[in-house]
Amino acid sequence: MAVWYFVVVVFSVLSGLASADGQTNVTNNPADELVAILNSNRTAEKESSLFDNPGLACLALQYIKAYEGDCGEVGGPNAKKPADSDFAQTFAPNCGVEASSLSPITGRLLGCETKYLKPSDAFSDILIKDNKSLEILYDSNHTEVGAAVSGSDGGSPYFWCVLLSSGGTNSSFLLEGGVAKVTRPGCFSGANDDCSGGAGGWSRTPPPVWKFAVGASIALGYALGL
Repeated sequence: MAVWYFVVVVFSVLSGLASADGQTNVTNNPADELVAILNSNRTAEKESSLFDNPGLACLALQYIKAYEGDCGEVGGPNAKKPADSDFAQTFAPNCGVEASSLSPITGRLLGCETKYLKPSDAFSDILIKDNKSLEILYDSNHTEVGAAVSGSDGGSPYFWCVLLSSGGTNSSFLLEGGVAKVTRPGCFSGANDDCSGGAGGWSRTPPPVWKFAVGASIALGYALGL
Protein backbone atom coordinates (compact mmCIF):
# COMPACT_ATOMS: atom_id res chain seq x y z
CA MET A 1 0.00 0.00 0.00
CA ALA A 2 1.39 3.37 -1.00
CA VAL A 3 2.29 5.69 1.86
CA TRP A 4 0.64 8.66 0.16
CA TYR A 5 -2.70 6.87 0.05
CA PHE A 6 -2.56 6.03 3.74
CA VAL A 7 -1.82 9.67 4.62
CA VAL A 8 -4.75 10.87 2.50
CA VAL A 9 -7.09 8.56 4.40
CA VAL A 10 -5.88 9.90 7.76
CA PHE A 11 -6.36 13.51 6.75
CA SER A 12 -9.74 12.88 5.15
CA VAL A 13 -10.88 11.69 8.57
CA LEU A 14 -9.66 14.92 10.14
CA SER A 15 -11.78 17.03 7.82
CA GLY A 16 -15.07 15.49 8.87
CA LEU A 17 -14.78 13.28 11.93
CA ALA A 18 -18.11 12.35 13.48
CA SER A 19 -19.08 8.70 13.85
CA ALA A 20 -18.32 5.32 12.26
CA ASP A 21 -20.60 2.41 11.35
CA GLY A 22 -19.23 0.46 14.32
CA GLN A 23 -21.25 2.66 16.74
CA THR A 24 -18.24 4.90 17.50
CA ASN A 25 -19.44 8.11 19.13
CA VAL A 26 -16.50 10.49 18.86
CA THR A 27 -16.13 12.64 21.94
CA ASN A 28 -13.31 14.88 23.13
CA ASN A 29 -11.39 11.71 23.95
CA PRO A 30 -8.16 10.74 22.11
CA ALA A 31 -9.01 7.04 22.34
CA ASP A 32 -12.40 7.59 20.64
CA GLU A 33 -10.69 9.63 17.94
CA LEU A 34 -8.14 6.88 17.41
CA VAL A 35 -10.91 4.31 16.84
CA ALA A 36 -12.67 6.62 14.36
CA ILE A 37 -9.45 6.99 12.34
CA LEU A 38 -8.84 3.23 12.43
CA ASN A 39 -12.37 2.47 11.20
CA SER A 40 -12.14 5.04 8.42
CA ASN A 41 -8.93 3.44 7.18
CA ARG A 42 -10.53 0.00 7.25
CA THR A 43 -13.64 1.05 5.34
CA ALA A 44 -11.45 2.84 2.77
CA GLU A 45 -9.96 -0.58 2.06
CA LYS A 46 -13.41 -2.23 1.87
CA GLU A 47 -13.00 -3.88 5.30
CA SER A 48 -15.77 -3.72 7.87
CA SER A 49 -15.97 -1.02 10.52
CA LEU A 50 -15.30 -2.45 13.98
CA PHE A 51 -17.53 -2.22 17.05
CA ASP A 52 -15.97 -0.01 19.73
CA ASN A 53 -16.24 -2.17 22.85
CA PRO A 54 -15.65 -0.25 26.12
CA GLY A 55 -14.83 -3.46 28.00
CA LEU A 56 -12.09 -4.31 25.52
CA ALA A 57 -10.92 -0.68 25.59
CA CYS A 58 -10.58 -0.76 29.37
CA LEU A 59 -8.45 -3.89 28.98
CA ALA A 60 -6.27 -1.93 26.53
CA LEU A 61 -5.68 0.65 29.28
CA GLN A 62 -4.73 -2.13 31.69
CA TYR A 63 -2.41 -3.50 29.00
CA ILE A 64 -0.62 -0.15 28.97
CA LYS A 65 -0.33 -0.07 32.75
CA ALA A 66 1.39 -3.46 32.70
CA TYR A 67 4.44 -1.77 31.16
CA GLU A 68 4.82 0.42 34.26
CA GLY A 69 6.05 3.36 32.19
CA ASP A 70 8.94 1.50 30.55
CA CYS A 71 9.14 2.57 26.89
CA GLY A 72 12.20 0.36 26.48
CA GLU A 73 9.97 -2.72 26.55
CA VAL A 74 7.93 -1.50 23.54
CA GLY A 75 9.72 -2.61 20.37
CA GLY A 76 13.40 -3.22 19.81
CA PRO A 77 15.57 -6.03 21.22
CA ASN A 78 14.06 -5.75 24.72
CA ALA A 79 10.43 -5.87 23.57
CA LYS A 80 8.03 -7.61 25.90
CA LYS A 81 4.28 -8.04 26.20
CA PRO A 82 1.97 -9.01 29.07
CA ALA A 83 1.17 -12.69 29.45
CA ASP A 84 -2.13 -13.84 27.96
CA SER A 85 -3.13 -15.06 31.44
CA ASP A 86 -3.05 -11.44 32.67
CA PHE A 87 -6.26 -10.71 30.77
CA ALA A 88 -8.33 -13.03 32.97
CA GLN A 89 -6.33 -12.78 36.19
CA THR A 90 -5.58 -9.04 36.34
CA PHE A 91 -6.98 -6.89 33.54
CA ALA A 92 -10.59 -8.13 33.62
CA PRO A 93 -11.02 -7.79 37.42
CA ASN A 94 -9.47 -4.31 37.37
CA CYS A 95 -11.99 -3.21 34.71
CA GLY A 96 -15.03 -5.06 36.00
CA VAL A 97 -15.14 -7.20 32.85
CA GLU A 98 -16.82 -10.57 33.31
CA ALA A 99 -14.08 -13.18 32.87
CA SER A 100 -16.51 -15.59 31.21
CA SER A 101 -17.09 -13.05 28.42
CA LEU A 102 -13.42 -12.70 27.40
CA SER A 103 -12.87 -13.43 23.70
CA PRO A 104 -9.74 -14.07 21.59
CA ILE A 105 -7.45 -11.11 20.94
CA THR A 106 -6.80 -11.13 17.19
CA GLY A 107 -4.48 -8.13 17.00
CA ARG A 108 -2.50 -5.72 19.16
CA LEU A 109 -0.97 -2.35 18.25
CA LEU A 110 1.19 -0.59 20.81
CA GLY A 111 3.35 2.52 20.75
CA CYS A 112 5.24 4.70 23.20
CA GLU A 113 6.62 8.23 22.92
CA THR A 114 8.25 10.65 25.32
CA LYS A 115 5.91 13.49 24.31
CA TYR A 116 2.14 13.54 23.92
CA LEU A 117 0.86 13.26 20.35
CA LYS A 118 -2.51 13.98 18.81
CA PRO A 119 -4.48 10.91 17.67
CA SER A 120 -3.72 11.35 13.95
CA ASP A 121 0.04 11.32 14.56
CA ALA A 122 -0.12 8.53 17.12
CA PHE A 123 -1.97 6.42 14.54
CA SER A 124 0.17 7.10 11.48
CA ASP A 125 3.60 7.56 13.10
CA ILE A 126 3.54 5.26 16.13
CA LEU A 127 0.99 2.50 15.61
CA ILE A 128 0.98 2.01 11.82
CA LYS A 129 4.58 2.09 10.69
CA ASP A 130 5.28 -1.09 8.71
CA ASN A 131 3.69 -3.93 6.73
CA LYS A 132 3.13 -5.99 9.86
CA SER A 133 1.00 -3.29 11.47
CA LEU A 134 -0.92 -2.76 8.21
CA GLU A 135 -1.73 -6.49 8.11
CA ILE A 136 -3.07 -6.25 11.66
CA LEU A 137 -5.10 -3.14 10.81
CA TYR A 138 -6.82 -4.67 7.78
CA ASP A 139 -7.27 -8.23 9.05
CA SER A 140 -10.80 -9.36 8.19
CA ASN A 141 -11.04 -11.56 11.30
CA HIS A 142 -11.52 -8.56 13.60
CA THR A 143 -15.05 -7.67 14.70
CA GLU A 144 -14.41 -5.23 17.56
CA VAL A 145 -11.82 -2.82 18.82
CA GLY A 146 -10.80 -1.08 22.03
CA ALA A 147 -8.28 1.76 22.27
CA ALA A 148 -6.52 3.47 25.16
CA VAL A 149 -3.98 6.20 25.75
CA SER A 150 -2.16 7.06 28.95
CA GLY A 151 0.85 8.78 30.37
CA SER A 152 2.88 7.31 33.20
CA ASP A 153 1.57 8.69 36.48
CA GLY A 154 -0.13 11.33 34.35
CA GLY A 155 3.06 12.39 32.52
CA SER A 156 5.76 11.21 30.11
CA PRO A 157 6.22 8.71 28.55
CA TYR A 158 2.91 8.28 26.75
CA PHE A 159 1.51 4.95 25.59
CA TRP A 160 -1.05 4.21 22.87
CA CYS A 161 -2.69 0.79 22.64
CA VAL A 162 -5.27 -0.79 20.33
CA LEU A 163 -6.65 -4.27 21.02
CA LEU A 164 -8.67 -6.09 18.36
CA SER A 165 -10.89 -9.12 18.85
CA SER A 166 -13.09 -11.54 16.94
CA GLY A 167 -15.70 -11.67 19.73
CA GLY A 168 -19.44 -11.16 19.40
CA THR A 169 -20.38 -7.51 19.84
CA ASN A 170 -23.21 -8.27 22.27
CA SER A 171 -21.57 -11.10 24.19
CA SER A 172 -17.87 -10.33 24.65
CA PHE A 173 -15.99 -8.25 27.22
CA LEU A 174 -19.18 -7.58 29.14
CA LEU A 175 -18.98 -5.07 31.99
CA GLU A 176 -20.41 -5.82 35.42
CA GLY A 177 -23.26 -3.36 35.86
CA GLY A 178 -22.70 -2.12 32.32
CA VAL A 179 -19.97 0.38 33.30
CA ALA A 180 -16.19 -0.06 33.40
CA LYS A 181 -14.34 0.67 36.60
CA VAL A 182 -12.59 4.05 36.47
CA THR A 183 -8.82 3.64 36.36
CA ARG A 184 -6.52 6.65 36.23
CA PRO A 185 -4.45 7.97 34.64
CA GLY A 186 -5.59 7.29 31.11
CA CYS A 187 -8.43 7.36 28.59
CA PHE A 188 -10.20 4.50 26.83
CA SER A 189 -12.68 4.38 23.97
CA GLY A 190 -16.33 3.44 23.83
CA ALA A 191 -17.41 5.05 27.11
CA ASN A 192 -19.02 8.05 25.34
CA ASP A 193 -17.30 10.53 27.64
CA ASP A 194 -14.71 13.27 27.43
CA CYS A 195 -11.19 12.49 28.57
CA SER A 196 -8.42 15.02 28.22
CA GLY A 197 -4.75 14.09 28.20
CA GLY A 198 -1.34 15.50 27.38
CA ALA A 199 0.00 18.48 29.26
CA GLY A 200 -3.45 19.20 30.62
CA GLY A 201 -3.53 16.03 32.69
CA TRP A 202 -6.02 13.16 32.50
CA SER A 203 -9.60 13.87 33.52
CA ARG A 204 -12.99 12.53 32.50
CA THR A 205 -16.13 14.67 32.06
CA PRO A 206 -19.66 14.07 30.68
CA PRO A 207 -19.88 13.94 26.86
CA PRO A 208 -20.53 17.18 24.91
CA VAL A 209 -23.28 17.62 22.32
CA TRP A 210 -20.83 18.59 19.60
CA LYS A 211 -18.38 16.43 17.72
CA PHE A 212 -14.63 16.81 17.94
CA ALA A 213 -12.13 17.04 15.07
CA VAL A 214 -8.53 15.96 15.47
CA GLY A 215 -5.18 17.57 14.54
CA ALA A 216 -1.59 16.26 13.80
CA SER A 217 2.22 15.81 15.12
CA ILE A 218 5.30 13.16 15.14
CA ALA A 219 7.03 10.01 16.78
CA LEU A 220 8.00 6.28 16.70
CA GLY A 221 6.32 3.04 17.68
CA TYR A 222 5.82 -0.67 17.35
CA ALA A 223 3.12 -3.12 16.30
CA LEU A 224 2.72 -6.27 18.37
CA GLY A 225 1.69 -9.43 16.54
CA LEU A 226 0.09 -12.36 18.28
